[in-house]
Amino acid sequence: MSSKKILTETEILQMDEQSYMNEAQLEFFKLRLQQLREDILKNADLTTEHLRETVIVPDPADRATIEEEHALELRTRDRERKLLKKVEQSLVRIENGEYGWCEETGEPIGVQRLIARPTATLSLEAQQRRELRQKLFGN
Repeated sequence: MSSKKILTETEILQMDEQSYMNEAQLEFFKLRLQQLREDILKNADLTTEHLRETVIVPDPADRATIEEEHALELRTRDRERKLLKKVEQSLVRIENGEYGWCEETGEPIGVQRLIARPTATLSLEAQQRRELRQKLFGN
């Protein structure tokens, strides 16, 4: 049974362009995405527990503070739910051999960008063009 060595960020960043999205890089990103998914699911469970444990507080100011904390926590979980969908899509892209390649141009997204944002589906240039279009035309 062979055990694969998982590369570090530094090792991946040092690889040449011909190594882009090779088996070792894909394995690195797959594990990173799986860990991110696990963390999001764990946070969702903690939020559910936390909201169930709520104690009735007679003081209106304390109650307002608790309600605001809950609202903030729920907004955070909503963002994480959206991120979870992107994580799942990224894992499918790895399986399909599409991960790391820009959906718009077909060019490499780049290892640095994927390390910073493992769910990226656009190269930096394509993302900037999309954001500019949204700013100019409102969608």
